[in-house]
Order: sequence, then C-alpha cells, then structure tokens
Amino acid sequence: MALAIFDLDNTLIAGDSDHRWGEFICASGLVDARQHTAQNDTFLQNYQDGTLDIQAYLTFALGALAGLTTQQVARLQQEFMEDWVEPLILSAAENLLKKHRQQGDTLLIITATNTVVTRPIADRLDVKHLIGCEAECINGVYTGRPTGIPSFQEGKITRLKEWLKTQQTSWDTTHFYSDSHNDLPLLKWVDHATAVDPDPRLEAFAAAQGWPIISLR
Repeated sequence: MALAIFDLDNTLIAGDSDHRWGEFICASGLVDARQHTAQNDTFLQNYQDGTLDIQAYLTFALGALAGLTTQQVARLQQEFMEDWVEPLILSAAENLLKKHRQQGDTLLIITATNTVVTRPIADRLDVKHLIGCEAECINGVYTGRPTGIPSFQEGKITRLKEWLKTQQTSWDTTHFYSDSHNDLPLLKWVDHATAVDPDPRLEAFAAAQGWPIISLR
C-alpha cells in the first residue's frame, strides 16, 4: 500500500486556486480590487519565479478574512467553489485519484495554498487528508493572520513529517505529483516523483532525472 501525495494548483485542478480566490474576493467587494489585483499578480509571478516570500504572501492573502466569522467564510467558500473552482476540475485528475483509491492507497493533498481555500476543493475531490497553510481563527473569528509552518518548498517536507507522526499506518512506498519547481524538495524526498504539466524548470529537471512527465489536461 502506498501513500499518494498530490499538489493541488495546476496539478489536480486547471489553475491556481489561491490566485483565483484573490480574484473572487475582488469581485465580491471584500477588498479594493485595483490594489489587491496588482499585488495578487505580483505574488503569483514571484511564485512562478521561485522568489515568493511565503509569510508576506500569506499575510496579504489572509488579511481579507480579518473579522469574518466561520459562518461568513463558509458562505464565501460555497460561492467560490460553485462559480470559480468547479470549472477547473479535471476529469483526468479525478481518474488518477480513483486509480490510487482502487489500489488501496492513502491519498493526501499537500499545498502552499491556505486551507480556507483548499479544504472545500479537497472535499470536492473526495480526498480526506489535506496539508495546507493555516489561517488563524480564534473563537470562531478569523484574525487575518497565518499560523504554523507554511507548507511551501522545504516546509512541505516539515509539515508532511509532522502529519506522518499522527498516523497509525505505515506505507510501503510514497508517490508525489506536482507541476512546480517549488516542489522539488518534496519530489526529491519521495520514492516516486511525477511531474504533471510541469513548468519549464521542473520539466527540465524531471527529464534529467528520468521521472515520468504526464498531462492531466
């Protein structure tokens, strides 16, 4: 039995849910659209370039939640899923998840996107286990601040090791699927790495390593 680990954005879905959440809250009037869009686009470019300051980004991305209750955020999540995420769902990705389930594997999504955005997506994909960046919530009200170790770059390994300590199961082998060079630390750490619709840097590295390169689009 294997542990099958998946990145989310541009791997299991055809887009970046974090960036789309930023577009969604602009459209919803929660933030100043012009200013937020400019910063959102800059952070996305930084991510693609491998220069993202994850703490600065999380502070920016989660700031719009400050003062909102869990009930208010739940309504936003539902609207976001229906109108902004559902069109990104990939049938080939669902089939890949199904294949691993049928093999008896444990499925885990690990993403640098916060769990406010990604928990509903994981639920939609029927993946129980999720590791993502965490938004601080005190007494049912979001503070707008991040908490814990971000699951980004080497932080994905740190968070995964923490999660493994909480599990009662041991696995014979580990797989990880990702599109991004930012995930190279974890791709190198697992037993079986697969590049999925990879960015140019990951594609070149995967080819040099002889890793499988697949498309779910």
